[in-house]
Amino acid sequence: MSKPDLVVIGAVAGAHGVRGDAKLKPFGDPAALCRYGPFLDENGEVVLTPKGSKPGANGFVIAWFEERLTREQVEAMKGTRLCVPRSALPEPEEDEFYHADLLGLAVENLDGEPLGKVKSVQDYGAGDLLEIAGPDGVWFLPFTRAAVPHVDLKAGKLTADPPEAEEGGSQTDEVQGRQE
Repeated sequence: MSKPDLVVIGAVAGAHGVRGDAKLKPFGDPAALCRYGPFLDENGEVVLTPKGSKPGANGFVIAWFEERLTREQVEAMKGTRLCVPRSALPEPEEDEFYHADLLGLAVENLDGEPLGKVKSVQDYGAGDLLEIAGPDGVWFLPFTRAAVPHVDLKAGKLTADPPEAEEGGSQTDEVQGRQE
């Protein structure tokens, strides 16, 4: 049986209260997190079935489930990535992308020279950063229109215009310093 086409839409951040509710970290629209059906693990097996949710503090979502869980069971699930089938999600709008679609894309500069491949998408609080694995090691690129002027999912590549590194600093330092 083939592995289903899944998209990670959140993660269990910990327990909320004493009745088995969970604090979830959404990787998208917090209001929509629990609307897509049961949460699956990365193998496509059901791990939680949302019964209801409400907004929590700092962008988190508080959710309760059809499965009767204890606080301890929820705490043991902390860090669990929550997936849904891609078919359950709406198509992204123009110039919007699911992180899963960006992984593995070839990265080229404005002249078409290869710079590496997208290894992961990170968000440390100042916006999305693409982690690029290239011939000179791993580096980060802000996922902004200026730094990534073109994404072509069908061709499997994106065009990058990375900021120039400051003399004496690394490209990673420069990229992180530009996040304001």
